Amino acid sequence: MYVGMYVSSPLASGRSKHIVRESYVVTEFIEGLVETYPGLQYLDGFPKVKVVLRADVSSATYNKVAIISGGGSGHEPAHAGFVGEGMLTAAICGDVFASPPVDSILAGIRAVTGPMGCLLIVKNYTGDRLNFGLAAEQAKSEGFKVETVIVGDDCALPPPRGIAGRRGLAGTVLVHKVAGAAAAAGLSLLDVATEAKHAAEMIGTMGVALSVCTLPGQVTSDRLGPGKMELGLGIHGEPGAAVADLQPVDVIVSHVLKQILSPETNYVPITRGNRVVLMVNGLGATPLMELMIASGKAVPKLQLEHGLAVDRVYSGSFMTSLDMAGFSITIMKSDQTVLQRLDAATKAPCWPIGADGSHPPSKIPVPIPPPALATKNGETLGGPLQLNQQGIILEAAIEAAAKAVINLKDALNEWDSKVGDGDCGSTMFKGAATILEDMKCLDRFSHKEENCRMGRHRQTEDCECEDPPSYPLNDAAETVNEIGSSIRRVMGGTSGIIYTIFCKAAYTNLKSASLDDITPQNWAEALEASIAAVSKYGGATAGYRTLLDALIPASEVLRKKLDAGENPITAFIHSSEAALAGAEATTKMQALAGRSSYVLGEILAAVPDPGAMAAAAWYRAAALAVMDRCQAAS
Repeated sequence: MYVGMYVSSPLASGRSKHIVRESYVVTEFIEGLVETYPGLQYLDGFPKVKVVLRADVSSATYNKVAIISGGGSGHEPAHAGFVGEGMLTAAICGDVFASPPVDSILAGIRAVTGPMGCLLIVKNYTGDRLNFGLAAEQAKSEGFKVETVIVGDDCALPPPRGIAGRRGLAGTVLVHKVAGAAAAAGLSLLDVATEAKHAAEMIGTMGVALSVCTLPGQVTSDRLGPGKMELGLGIHGEPGAAVADLQPVDVIVSHVLKQILSPETNYVPITRGNRVVLMVNGLGATPLMELMIASGKAVPKLQLEHGLAVDRVYSGSFMTSLDMAGFSITIMKSDQTVLQRLDAATKAPCWPIGADGSHPPSKIPVPIPPPALATKNGETLGGPLQLNQQGIILEAAIEAAAKAVINLKDALNEWDSKVGDGDCGSTMFKGAATILEDMKCLDRFSHKEENCRMGRHRQTEDCECEDPPSYPLNDAAETVNEIGSSIRRVMGGTSGIIYTIFCKAAYTNLKSASLDDITPQNWAEALEASIAAVSKYGGATAGYRTLLDALIPASEVLRKKLDAGENPITAFIHSSEAALAGAEATTKMQALAGRSSYVLGEILAAVPDPGAMAAAAWYRAAALAVMDRCQAAS
């Protein structure tokens, strides 16, 4: 292996891709990390599961709140370098600049979370929020106590419209330290989450770069010319807020501090007379000498120009961007509690500490998910031998909804080509087709042949596999959960995560009802729970030009009609009409979420939101199918 292959050497360029093994960068980094620091281990699940955890913690015996964070790799030492007593309990590593997958996050939660629960600290990027959000919902459904804190400390851009918000930057590391110390002190999950959230609200960060970063195996971009610097860039190499001529370090530091502490933007609640903590963070290729120079310039400016007392100074590389030349400055409002947490002892190796102690085994097995339980009807998960009336209706609704999405594929793609990336129809088609297939043949690779002979699953004539189970249609909650599993397996992008969160929230709600026969009121509550979960993790709500603009009106009408005592089927039909009307009304909305938020208003006015139209289509088809099936049975 060549040391230079992962940084800004000729071997890292596209000219030598045959030498660079970019697909192994993260796993080989983890292997080297645990060999260097004896207090760390990793889960034996490469390449899909990339989790670093404390060697002294097991979910079976851990009696404190677990602190879990993570994100895309390329920001080392964040996040794995901050795993250790008094800081993170586990770090979930994604591929370079890519959010870690849900299964990897779940593996980390299962590995270290005991009865006190866990806190997920998530940087404010859509992929991280959605993937950690789905993992949190799954973990909750398995009985884990989970809280989440989102960190968005970016101060480079004007206050944003829509749901994107402030990016999570190096200030996240300070939140790790505060939360880890609070957990080590034995505080409850709620108290730890409260301290972490408070810390996140007290932090502001801004970066400046003299070069762009080099992704493994790719040619370095030349967008930043000689003698130029970029202000307010993110940690993934994305363009900053402005490009300017290179300036002396004291001028740069002064500009950055004024931006963070600006009373106009009011990003951090810091005023003259307050006490603060300063972090100067290297972005990957900045020598420690230069970082110390920046720190030396920042402290007197904070004191003399801004009237602030500086309680602590941290200088070094905490959250980098591969080999980017530059630094970020983080200012955090301090108080006695914050200082107590920052000063508390930690064994996290990159806070930093020495590497001492004996080596335990480098890796431990990935935790096995909890075994599947019987359904509420007492049946093993899989298709029942005979459907009851609820199962017959549910099967008809699912089939009709899926076929409606399939038939809308071309229209969805056409609409999406004008306001997005043109693949909404194809993505939804893939999910709908898989649902139809899995309803006849679920999990064909994990069931044993004797299941059919024992009568656990319905045999279907058109299934080619030897063991064709189906969704457990007599149990509505488990069926919704299996639909979510089907979607998660094949649907990529944001749509797949959103619909999986939708199904998981509905499942958790229906499962908690503990009823053999799900009532219309239960379905209405499940729909409300699903909408709330999608809004929570995706950030959108009514009027943002998303699928929620179809589902929220549907939910409101359904609840209103049911509460008024209207026939449930009629209420379902009326709510589906509201869904369609809401979807069509998106032509009058300015997008505040997703790729459509970058599209001009006159273009948006020409087409409805594809996601909303897809949601209205399957919802309407399901309502009509339920009506037809109930009429046929009467």
